This record gives sequence, structure tokens and C-alpha cells, in this order.
Amino acid sequence: MSYHTESSSSTPRLYSNLKKDNYFDLDDIIVCQEKVPCTFQSTVYGLGHIDPGSNKDDIQENTKMELPYWLAKSLCIRKRKIVSVEYPNVYRSSYLQILAADANVVDLHKWGPSYYQFGEKLLNFDHDDSSKLAEGLLQAFTSRFRKVMDSSQNAQYQDTFQLTERLDEIERKIFKLTRQNVDDYERWQVGKSSQLSTSEAVLNHRKRKYTDDTIS
Repeated sequence: MSYHTESSSSTPRLYSNLKKDNYFDLDDIIVCQEKVPCTFQSTVYGLGHIDPGSNKDDIQENTKMELPYWLAKSLCIRKRKIVSVEYPNVYRSSYLQILAADANVVDLHKWGPSYYQFGEKLLNFDHDDSSKLAEGLLQAFTSRFRKVMDSSQNAQYQDTFQLTERLDEIERKIFKLTRQNVDDYERWQVGKSSQLSTSEAVLNHRKRKYTDDTIS
């Protein structure tokens, strides 16, 4: 996850290497279902039934509603924007300030299991605070990364659930991969990884051959 800002004569412009939505990735599909606070900029006829707080046939202008990210995105990319979008609470300035103060004490999984990934997707919206959000996400990830790595490398005799329960899903994957690499390295040190063993396919072939010879 990386973001870059480029200074200009006016305001800083945000660039990011965001990935497009991946409809063949189950994790990405789940993230795209996350809700985004929206306000309708015009009346939408015949879709009043999608508003749980209304019994009208149409969605009236200025109606506020939470929509799935994938739907909010499609309604924002048109030349005439049908909805305007606000960031969910955990991505607003007050929460970013908490992360900036000490990201390591935050239960990020409670804020959102896919906090970083969904935060990246929010940057696709044309929002005044997109630069602040990008910087906040990057700073939080960088601040927490060392602790994730340290805890994963020293977790051999500890309860991994307690070490990972407050982590975002990306951080959990990093923890798991690091732990696996440490285990592989320790196995290599004691020589276990260099020991040759007969593959299961060869063993099964020998068993079948022995059985056939015995029967014949």
C-alpha cells in the first residue's frame, strides 16, 4: 500500500496505485459490500423501496442513505453525480487523529476487519479529505508494521489469537506469513529442511506393487 503526493502551484495532488475492484476475489467482493454514507443529489423515481426508512415510491432529493460501496461508486462516476459521498466515521478526521497519536493501541479489527483495504477504496471518491485519509492510512500502517513483525517473530510460545485479535486482515496475513518464514528458517537451522524423504506417491506405488506381487 503506497501513496504519493505531488506539490503544485495550487494544492497537493494525490496519486495512488490503487487496484481496481476484483470480482474474482472473494475478499474484495466482501469489502465492496461495506456501506458508505450517501446523500442523493436529485430525485430518483421508482426506487423508494430501497430506502428502509421511507414508504414512498421515489427517493427524494437530499435523502441520506447508506449504500454498498460498489453501488455508491457507480452512482458517483457518472457525469451527473446522483449521490454525494461522506466517509464512514472511522475514516474521518477524529479517528485519524487517534491513529496519529498512537496507532499501536488501536483495535483496528473492531474499526473494520478490512480497514486498510476499504480505506483504499474510499480514495476512489472525489472527496476533499482524500489526501488526509491516504496519509493517515499510510502512517498507521507504517507505525504498526514493526510491532506486527516483532510479535510474529517472537510468537513461538505465545497465544497467537491474543496477538492478532486487534489486527486488520492485511496485518494478520503479514503475521501469518512472517511466522511461517520464521518456522521454516528454524527448521533449516536444525537441518530438518535438508533431510530427504520418500514422497507419498512413491510410497503408494510401492504398496500397490507389493500387493500385486503378493496376490500373483
